[in-house]
This record gives sequence, C-alpha cells and structure tokens, in this order.
Amino acid sequence: MTTAPPTATDEAPQPAPPAPPRGAWAPLRPLILRLHFYAGVLVAPFLLVAAVTGLLYAASFQAEEIVYRHETTVPVGDRKLPVSRQVAAAREAHPQGTVTAVRPSPEADAATRVLLTGVPGVGEDHVLAVFVDPYTAEVRGALEQYGSTGALPLRTWIDEFHRDLHLGENGRLYSELAASWLWVISAGGLVLWFSRRRALRRVRGTAGRRRTLGLHGTVGVWAAAGFFFLSATGLTWSAHAGTTIDELRTSLGQATPSLSATAGGEHGGHGGAAGSGGSGEHGVGLDKVLAAARAKGLGDPVEIVPPADAESAYVVKQVQRSWPTKQDAVAVDPASGEVTDVLRFADHPVLAKLTRWGIDLHTGVLFGLVNQIALMLLALCLILLIVWGYRMWWQRGRDRAFGRPVPRGAWQQVPPQVLVPLLAAVAVLGYFVPLLGIPLAAFLAVDVVLGEIAYRRGRRTYGPGPAAK
Repeated sequence: MTTAPPTATDEAPQPAPPAPPRGAWAPLRPLILRLHFYAGVLVAPFLLVAAVTGLLYAASFQAEEIVYRHETTVPVGDRKLPVSRQVAAAREAHPQGTVTAVRPSPEADAATRVLLTGVPGVGEDHVLAVFVDPYTAEVRGALEQYGSTGALPLRTWIDEFHRDLHLGENGRLYSELAASWLWVISAGGLVLWFSRRRALRRVRGTAGRRRTLGLHGTVGVWAAAGFFFLSATGLTWSAHAGTTIDELRTSLGQATPSLSATAGGEHGGHGGAAGSGGSGEHGVGLDKVLAAARAKGLGDPVEIVPPADAESAYVVKQVQRSWPTKQDAVAVDPASGEVTDVLRFADHPVLAKLTRWGIDLHTGVLFGLVNQIALMLLALCLILLIVWGYRMWWQRGRDRAFGRPVPRGAWQQVPPQVLVPLLAAVAVLGYFVPLLGIPLAAFLAVDVVLGEIAYRRGRRTYGPGPAAK
C-alpha cells in the first residue's frame, strides 16, 4: 500500500512574504483625498456660481449682437463721412458730457461709436456710447458701455455678476476664491483618478456611486487642462493675487509698456483741451490725427483718445483683441499732427503678451465664436462635476451618516521628510495666493480641532486603549 504524496494543504504553513516598503505616495493619498473632499464640498458653491455666470457670459457675445443690432449695424453706403462730422452729429444729439474716445466704423456695416463721460445717469467707470451711421451721420441710439471690449448693457451686467456678484470690490473675493481653488481641486482629482486601478476607472457596466465616480473622474480628466488655464488667467486680474502677479512681472521687467502721450515739439501744449468744448476736436482735428495713425500702419479697429489736457497728445490705439491681435498705438501732436511716439505690440515683453492673450482667451474674444463655445463647454463640465460630486457625497452617506467624510488625521501619517517641504511649499503659495493659503490653513486647523474633540470623546466613552494599560 502506497502513501500519497502530501498535498499543498498538508504542508506546514509558509511565512507570509514581508510587506513591501511604503513609499511616500501611500500616506499622501489619504491627505489628498481629504483635501479634495473638503475643498469640493466647501468651495464648490463658489465654483458653481462662477461656472453658471461664466456660461452666461460666453453666450452674451452672440446675444449682444442680436439685442443691439439696430444700434451697432448700419446699411452699407457709398462713402463714409469724415470722423469729425460724425462726432459733431453725436454731440448735437447728446450735448452733455465730454468726448473721451471715438471708435470709427471698423467694418462696412458697423456704426461709429462716440464715447462720452460725465453724462448724468451713466454709471461710474462706464461711458455713454453714441452710435452714428458713418455714411449719413444719423444717430442710431446710445447705450452704456463698459471695458476695453466695448461691452454693452446686457454683457456688462453678466460680466459684473460673474466678477463680483454686483457687490463691488468685496464681491471680487468670491471669484478670486474660486480661481484660487479650481486648479487645486483639479490637480487633486487627477492624482486620485490616475492612482486608482484601471478596472475601478471604468464607467460602462457600473451603477450607483461607482458609476457617478466614473463619470466625475472621466469628465474631470478631459477638462482638467481647461480648468488649469481658467484658474491661472482668472488670477491675473484678481484683487489680491493679481496685484502680486503684476508686481512680479514688473520686477522681472515684463510689465506691459506704456505710450508717451506728451505733446512734442515747440508747439506742444497749444492744441490742448482748452476751448474744445468737450467735442474731442483739438488742434489739427480727428481726421488728420487718424490719417497720421494710418500712415504708421494702424488699421481698423482703432480708438482715438483726445488729449487729456493742454500738455497731452492724441492717442490712437488698435483695439482688436481677436486673433491676430492688433494692439499697436501711436501718440500724435495735436498742434502739428506729427506722430511723437509709437508702441508696437510686437515689442511687448513675452509675459506681457502671454497675459494679454490669456485674458482675451479667458474672456472669449481671442478666437471669437470657437473660443466662446469652448468656454461654454468648460463651464458645463464644471457644473456637471459639481453636481456629480455632491451626488457621490449623498450616495456614500445614504445608508449611514449623511456625507460621511474621509477619516481625519491623514496628514499625521505623512513622513516628516515629505510633510515639511510640502508645508513650506504651501506657505509660499499661500503668501502669493492668499485666498488659497488662508482657507487651506483654516481647513487644517478645523480638521485638527475636530480630530482632537473626537479623540477626547472616545477616551471618555471607552476609556484608555490597550497601550495605556
């Protein structure tokens, strides 16, 4: 009788293989997950408002063309009248205020805009734009205008709602908070998504919270680059971080250069604002000034700014911010009609150009309709991500406590050699972007306090643990 060889189950148990050493990522993932959770829950309402108003703003360009078509467009005629005659017609219809700029008709079917300040009933930092038919000098209407892109009332209202909720300077804090955190939440989501196993990232064939997570992660990955861009460009003209960015650019010699608008030559100062009656006509007049700018290569669209005082020159600047950008400018002596200074966009420092293009891309003017559609899609993606994020929170806590968070104390598990440089980097970043640093410090402080409270309650309830016995 033979004996069967022992099976694998009959053999003595083998010792388990040693656990692989934990790298820096293992303790960092819970920390990133908790930060992503906290920031997503608490900052998401601000991001949602920014996304909805941004969606409306991107659509307002096309809406503006429809709503104000009568004022902005004219029947094409045979020959455009001199700019000075068009301004005179605008002043006859609207004698109040002072002409601060003129935008001659840039296209065959476009009206000329005569911009007036000091008009009763016009809001602060706004101007009254009088629309004049360049072929007949007929005044087709007048509307409030805001900003260098020539936003009319509809787009202005949406723009200000997006920027500050119509609350003034204090309201700008909301949009800066959203811009400061958008890139952090996006970066955290990317790290968490790509750290998951491929099988857990699938959307098709899943249901419940896992499906919501799959949709949230997939759309977030595809839209992340756009979110990084919106965050960076939004900060460039924010209240606090924007000032820091401007100072940094200036220290690096990358500030946007300015044109010298001082009247030159021995006749400088004799064709100034005195005696002009707020008509915009000084010295040689608008038509000769425009001709001098044309001779220097400034094509449409342009804006003519009359001298601010008796010592100043005319400034003629291109205002096309769509691609290709036209932002050249010249100063013209009002007495002689000679160009005294020229500033070419091609000569701007690199960072000044990138800032200009970044802002124009953010506001939807750089590539026109394509740019605006892309912004609307990004805004829609952000809205969906926020909705899915809150839905995951609800789905996770549906069977237990609502919105059960990620366990506290994750930062305590991070090795000192990783935690210390990380905290230093956060401190530096928080200094330059205060609406990121201050809330982040608050999150950490609240997390530590709540963790300590929970720990003390546990000790009172269950007594000291085995280690204390």
